[in-house]
Amino acid sequence: MASVTIQAVKKNFGDVPILHGVDIEIRDGSFTVLVGPSGCGKSTLLRMIAGLEQISGGEIRIGERRVNELQPKERDIAMVFQNYALYPHMTVRENMAFSLALAKQSKADIEAKVARAAEILALGALLERYPRQLSGGQRQRVAMGRAIVRDPQVFLFDEPLSNLDAKLRVAMRSEIKELHQRLKTTSIYVTHDQIEAMTMGDKIVVMRDGRIEQTGSPLDLYDQPANQFVAGFIGSPAMNFLPGTLRRTGAGAHIELSDGTRLDAPARTGGVDGQPVVFGTRPEHLTLADGGGIPAQVVVMEPTGMDTFVVCRHDGVELSAVFRERHDFAPGSTVHLLPDPQRAHLFDASTGRRLSA
Repeated sequence: MASVTIQAVKKNFGDVPILHGVDIEIRDGSFTVLVGPSGCGKSTLLRMIAGLEQISGGEIRIGERRVNELQPKERDIAMVFQNYALYPHMTVRENMAFSLALAKQSKADIEAKVARAAEILALGALLERYPRQLSGGQRQRVAMGRAIVRDPQVFLFDEPLSNLDAKLRVAMRSEIKELHQRLKTTSIYVTHDQIEAMTMGDKIVVMRDGRIEQTGSPLDLYDQPANQFVAGFIGSPAMNFLPGTLRRTGAGAHIELSDGTRLDAPARTGGVDGQPVVFGTRPEHLTLADGGGIPAQVVVMEPTGMDTFVVCRHDGVELSAVFRERHDFAPGSTVHLLPDPQRAHLFDASTGRRLSA
């Protein structure tokens, strides 16, 4: 196992900058998730760690070794791809053993390592099958087995679950997390799915347009987003945002929305009187009130059994609310939503930065 250090790493495609000086410190044995929208540079960064893309600037270290100039096979990493990348003419056993055979390891060592990986991933009964005879989940486990047998210092996962159906994705999330808990190998996982990021990683790196927006634990990012982008990207359903003006008086502070609605300012908030702001509240932090709060017109109601998901509209702005209780609101009816000021956030309207005292 080894730590991974990424210092001021840049990537240009021709004259177009893709990564703008990225800095990440990944500790030994951690499970770090790179997450962000398509095109943010997360897969490019992963491929640079693997040695599949050249670095335009900066330094990458695996353990104590600078790896900028090393070939992929010299970096002691194993990569699991989105499309499995299995050899169709080889059995499961042969796919898993192939890299070891190339390294000229003994037959006894190869058999032992394949058997161990097959036991960990419950592939023992599938060793003589070909990839075409496997389900998507089984193929992904074979791809992980091929990585495990190499006993690398670092595992790299490039959106490995994106080709699976929803139910299988949930199951495979648990399998990969359990695998990491058993092997404790440093892992870097790329996804655009923030639910995967929240449930799998002990550290999340949120990226946008080739830059890092915030790094932290899943709950740190959820509870203390650095800016409006992170607040809207982390959490499902997404955070609600309402534009308004910060008003400070001797009695305290409140937010005045465009229609005159007043909301208590979030606890421990910064900002100055008259400042244009965006008030953020998560759907699960809204409660129903008899009056006051945010008057909103019900647009769509989606009962899920466990929760009631309601889409509303206030002064042209769409809001989502999640209630544990069951409700039956008629479309077009008005509800009053009361945000929890202890859990709400305030963002500067021009920069998007969270305003904190």
